[in-house]
Amino acid sequence: MKAFVFPGQGAQFVGMGKDLYDNNILAKEYFNRANDTLGFKITDIMFNGTDDELKQTKVTQPAVFIHSVISALSLGKDFTPQMVAGHSLGEFSALTAADALTFEDGLQLVYKRALAMQKACEMQKSSMAAIIALPDETVEEICTQISNNGNTVVAANYNSPGQIVISGTTEGVELACEALKKAGAKRALPLNVGGAFHSPLMQPAKDELEAAIQATTFNTPRCPIYQNVDAKPHTSPEEIKKNLMAQLTASVRWTDSVKRMISDGATDFIECGPGNVLTGLIKKIKASYNA
Repeated sequence: MKAFVFPGQGAQFVGMGKDLYDNNILAKEYFNRANDTLGFKITDIMFNGTDDELKQTKVTQPAVFIHSVISALSLGKDFTPQMVAGHSLGEFSALTAADALTFEDGLQLVYKRALAMQKACEMQKSSMAAIIALPDETVEEICTQISNNGNTVVAANYNSPGQIVISGTTEGVELACEALKKAGAKRALPLNVGGAFHSPLMQPAKDELEAAIQATTFNTPRCPIYQNVDAKPHTSPEEIKKNLMAQLTASVRWTDSVKRMISDGATDFIECGPGNVLTGLIKKIKASYNA
């Protein structure tokens, strides 16, 4: 079975989508529709902007969404998903490519999400860090201890066995990195992100996004989507909306999602969007699944 997967924030690069725009008539049409929907030429930043311009959350998220959805649709008859999943932001790309959302509705939701998240990031100094080579339980225990002492930090992204991203206040993440290194983590790498995604600090953004999701029409997708919050397949528009609303403050259970897809029959994983981060993570997850 074919599973199509869609990356999240961090996969972006200057020049992304330029080849599609230049060489595919359908892609060009969708890029132009994206500019019209947003009310500014995001293609100028995607194709010719600077790294700093592209790294702004309000630009990054719609840019990755646009590239990912257009990459899938440009496959034409070869886009035959029997299941889909997306990492964080990528969940919106997956839903749009699978016909649960129109391109314009999906893009507008992503843009509102990005603006709300950027606003939440500006309310409190916060950050994220990747923790390498520690059991999930150890990371969770240490984060809980630090949070109980007044500095919020949580396990935000379960990316692959031995790779978890933590998220919280700047001080909470710093304290956690020190403690996790003492506990045996090979590395604790601060990430260049705008703030504490997938943590309780995103509650203000979640409140804004909930209203936008409730006001948007969702259709039944053409295949099940394995959602971040519970790693289970969903086709009910109401369940999908509920999980999307929970996603901003909940952990991304990517490892469990991929394992569930494999157990449900996924044999081929095709990544649609900039970069190949998910392909690398899936390779590690497959190796642990088969071990």
